[in-house]
Amino acid sequence: MPNDTHSKSIGYILWIFGFTGSHRFYFGKPISGTIYFFTFGLFLIGWIVDLFLIPSLERQAELRFRPGALDYNLAWILLTFLGVFGVHRMYMGKWLTGILYLLTGGFFLIGYIYDYWTLNDQITVLNAKA
Repeated sequence: MPNDTHSKSIGYILWIFGFTGSHRFYFGKPISGTIYFFTFGLFLIGWIVDLFLIPSLERQAELRFRPGALDYNLAWILLTFLGVFGVHRMYMGKWLTGILYLLTGGFFLIGYIYDYWTLNDQITVLNAKA
């Protein structure tokens, strides 16, 4: 039975902005997400191919990441839309860095980018502790 950590619906919503790599980051593929970011979704070809790959990316993410008290979907929504304010970090119980992000614009955007690379793993670790 799947872990139900990631949602195809959110994956498709992020795919709309996928030429920036956002859906790739969401499904735990930060290297290809970065490549998509710098190549405009592999010159839009990779972005179109990913329309058909999202179910597979979701299955892989569900096998890789651990479910628990913290919801991956909510954390990703918070990171995507309010990340520079640290709201996602406060949601994870990381109040000190959340306030630091709030006061420094996501720690001068470096922390915000770091969280795009590592958010899934951060939540997995926190869910394993619970």
